[in-house]
Amino acid sequence: MIYTVTFNPAIDYVLHLSEVRSGEVNRADGEEIYFGGKGINVSTVLNNLGCDSVALGFIAGFTGTAIENGLRESGVETDFIRLKNGTTRINVKIKADTETDINGCGPGIDEGSAEELLNRLDMLKENDYLVLAGSIPLTMPGDTYERIMERLSGRGINIVVDATRELLLNVLKYRPFLVKPNNHELEEMLGETFDDIDGVIGGARRLREMGARNVLVSMAGDGAVLVTEQDEVLRMGVPKGKVKNSVGAGDSMVAGFICGYLRYGSYKEALKLGTACGSATAFSPGLAERELIEELLKTL
Repeated sequence: MIYTVTFNPAIDYVLHLSEVRSGEVNRADGEEIYFGGKGINVSTVLNNLGCDSVALGFIAGFTGTAIENGLRESGVETDFIRLKNGTTRINVKIKADTETDINGCGPGIDEGSAEELLNRLDMLKENDYLVLAGSIPLTMPGDTYERIMERLSGRGINIVVDATRELLLNVLKYRPFLVKPNNHELEEMLGETFDDIDGVIGGARRLREMGARNVLVSMAGDGAVLVTEQDEVLRMGVPKGKVKNSVGAGDSMVAGFICGYLRYGSYKEALKLGTACGSATAFSPGLAERELIEELLKTL
């Protein structure tokens, strides 16, 4: 089974306007509502692909209830921990002549609830997959990823980490199954600038030397490169299409990669499906839908 963790979910309220006039009443031309959070994004795309997963994390208040009910209605299995206080955040995304994001802070996570999450993760079995994605809320210890991975170490659980900076670097010693930085995040982590694909491959290999089994680096319009645990280098371009949205594209790539590897047992096929999913989200107003994923997959 695949499990995803979203520490600080959100309802993303997207407003479309031709322009924003400061200090005046502005009326939207259109709006959408999405259930957000990197782990939730992964579970949603997995569900669209027909791959089962369980979305874990923390919810609170009426917005948390809306997320839980909405995901279940769409077919995503959830096992959230309900916090006693606070409200799951609402993020307002204003798409006008410029784009503006206003993100809520979310509820505090008490020590008891954090321990309950660890207890649920203790139930994972050998060959399960666990996706840890995004930042750690300020109300939780900064080494939460490390604590989780140390606790699960040696049990044959395939852990995928999609994070940045020290949050990712500090967990490499636990040999995660997959890490997925983009090329800019890779440069930032290693304190280098890569002028060509050979530099990116070299940077990915350094993360492998530090402990990661597989390193997947997304490069937007330049495609993606995967350095596998056998030190094989696989590259994939991107299909043609008009970019409409960048939110969730990396999460969609992670979902496609895991689903592809489980289906075919091949890193090449995993990279192909991951690329199709990431592109399908980039070419859509929301997260990748199966029909477009399959259409793009034929072009790769």
